[in-house]
Amino acid sequence: MSARRSATTCRSTSAAEPSHRTRSDTGGGRRAAPSLWPVLASGAVVTLRIPCRQPYDWPSIRAFLAKRAILGVEAAEPGAQCYARTVCIGGRLGIVAVAFGDAGLDATLQGLDVTSGIEVAERLRRLFDCDADPAAIAACLSRDPTLAGLVAARPGLRLPGAWDPFETGCRAILGQQVSVQAAIRLAGKLVAAFGTPLAEPAGSLTHVFPTPLQLVEADVALALNMPRARGAAIRALAAAALANPDLFAPAGTLEDAVLRFTAIRGIGPWTAQYIAMRALKLPDALPVGDIGLLRALETATGRPSPAALLARAEAWRPFRAYAAQHLWAADEAFVRER
Repeated sequence: MSARRSATTCRSTSAAEPSHRTRSDTGGGRRAAPSLWPVLASGAVVTLRIPCRQPYDWPSIRAFLAKRAILGVEAAEPGAQCYARTVCIGGRLGIVAVAFGDAGLDATLQGLDVTSGIEVAERLRRLFDCDADPAAIAACLSRDPTLAGLVAARPGLRLPGAWDPFETGCRAILGQQVSVQAAIRLAGKLVAAFGTPLAEPAGSLTHVFPTPLQLVEADVALALNMPRARGAAIRALAAAALANPDLFAPAGTLEDAVLRFTAIRGIGPWTAQYIAMRALKLPDALPVGDIGLLRALETATGRPSPAALLARAEAWRPFRAYAAQHLWAADEAFVRER
């Protein structure tokens, strides 16, 4: 067992009995994992504790996921300080809920076998970017005067990964040329139409995101009332995932990853870079033409062109994806304040 895995603790309890208690922070005890939110009425409960490199900006990554939460699959209600989602591990459907404790993630799993703990922990490490090196990222990005201020304001900002790479690929396609809110509404319709329903819904969590097999022949465009080309792109991604089990495996280089996904009909450079950034966790990925990035770098003389952004981003290597995350966070904060 790896050192990373051995650092993750796992235990199972009966759902009929409370699985955790909260100890006083003033007594130096680590806060126990949160009770599952929302809770299922039955099933075994597994708790995980996953350390994260510090500093860690939990509010920002939770806010990022909350803004993009798919109805039926994800939940991150204001004030709850928790992120929850439906999952399928080893053919079993369940729910994973995550909050931030002392220096790490506290996760609660329900409906899953206790043996799934290691796989879930690895997925959560990627989704929540637990192993990033904040010091190295800050040292690199702070060479840019604009980014220096953003890094100082959010020193532990993380790059959200993907629980399910195929799901993230579908999100990226649905997000082509539309707002985040519009893309999430489409994703919710996709889940309602083609996702697998939980036998026992928990609050707003009702379905597991559809698999490639469920979408490869689906009339997505008709169900979602969207352009047929985008529906065809989702079917093409599903077909590629079924034909190549290593479609979302690590790539040798960013260029290899972009070529892999742009070979799929309906996926262009922006979508390929976004998939590389979140699903493949390539820290140098950069969706150059993204309007949010260009808007965040706007000055009194106007916004940079994609070519100007690409040239400026040379100084951000090998952490261009983290630069993008800082710029997106700044842009969203600016939009909220307007």
